[in-house]
Amino acid sequence: MIRVLVADDQALIRGSFRVLVESEPDLDVVGEAGTGAEAVRLAAEHRPDVVLMDVRMPQMDGIEATRRIGGTTKVLIVTMFDLDAYVYAALRAGASGFLLKDTPPADLLAAIRVVASGESLLAPTVTRRLIEEFVRGYSEPRPLTGVTEREREVLLLIARGLSNTEIAGHLHLSLATVKTHIGRLLAKLEARDRAQLVIAAYESGLVAVR
Repeated sequence: MIRVLVADDQALIRGSFRVLVESEPDLDVVGEAGTGAEAVRLAAEHRPDVVLMDVRMPQMDGIEATRRIGGTTKVLIVTMFDLDAYVYAALRAGASGFLLKDTPPADLLAAIRVVASGESLLAPTVTRRLIEEFVRGYSEPRPLTGVTEREREVLLLIARGLSNTEIAGHLHLSLATVKTHIGRLLAKLEARDRAQLVIAAYESGLVAVR
């Protein structure tokens, strides 16, 4: 059972998400939060697998709430804006991906399962477009300190949206070896998950911004 916490300042949206999520036999809503501070508190209390997090909320915004929610809980940003500086900041703070609020219900449910499984929601082109939009303002590339040449190759393929299995096939490596490289990248770049690795790849200049 995938445990979900819904965080949004609009009661109608929270209720709609609850009904949708609980219509699935493998998903369960363990709580609802109307503020960022409440989301942090309920995440610590219930330890959900996934938090559906709005960005703009009272008391504490979704960015700071995402930063404070640690452990194994994944955060999926749900926003009305696809090119929003707040969303980019939330990804940097540790969110595993984001969706628009007009996303079809089936896609939202699929996204929850993807994020809960440990993957990041990076496939939609809008996510990469968002990252590209905001790294254009960087004058100095972020150095990939201590990253080996093989790890750079793995990082580039992650940024291109390849799965672990696809990376293994592309580089002729075992799946276990790919996972080891990714684990080392997460540690060296102090990244919370694949979403932050993608951002690091762009900010370092490893991936050229179109």
